[in-house]
Amino acid sequence: MLVRLFNENPNPREIRKIADILRSGGLIIYPTDTVYGLGCDITNSKAVEKVARWKGVKIEKSNFSFICSDFSHLSDFTKPIPNSIFKVIRKNLPGPFTFILNANNNVPKYFKGKKKTVGIRIPDNNIIREIVTELGNPILSTSIHDEDDILEYTTDPELINEKYSELADVIIDGGFGELIPSTVVDCTQHKIEIIREGKGKLIN
Repeated sequence: MLVRLFNENPNPREIRKIADILRSGGLIIYPTDTVYGLGCDITNSKAVEKVARWKGVKIEKSNFSFICSDFSHLSDFTKPIPNSIFKVIRKNLPGPFTFILNANNNVPKYFKGKKKTVGIRIPDNNIIREIVTELGNPILSTSIHDEDDILEYTTDPELINEKYSELADVIIDGGFGELIPSTVVDCTQHKIEIIREGKGKLIN
């Protein structure tokens, strides 16, 4: 099902419907401030397994990140963040960054394995943030890649719908996506390290 939503003012009724689909174990494809993502409710293990199968990875060895709506989710799922690092995160979010942080015990066990970290995103995109707010907890996120040799990501929601309509219960058309993914920043040590250069230019 393809649903058109506008970033400036997403339709609250459609947002509620999408949150209900997530609660019932559905998968959605959605816009961010970078590339389109595939996601599900992080608390629904069967939905998480579906995404992992599609990616061809084991959940505990995956690099899935969590899409959050605001900073309150950071303390929900991460260990205390040093003040110097938290200041940098606050300056750059919402924005095109994935911050790798030390996970606390609230992160569902099936994500952990031997990993003790979690990737956190707060995109500068009202659509996905409103969905997460309505859902009440983060959603899992993984990028929608393209099989094209030149283009790494699919940017056109109508083409995404043609290709993935059987995978996702809802595909949200929020306009054309970007070709560049988020910048990934490791904050698990006492200093910040950029481990993937993406769209975001980090402000210290």
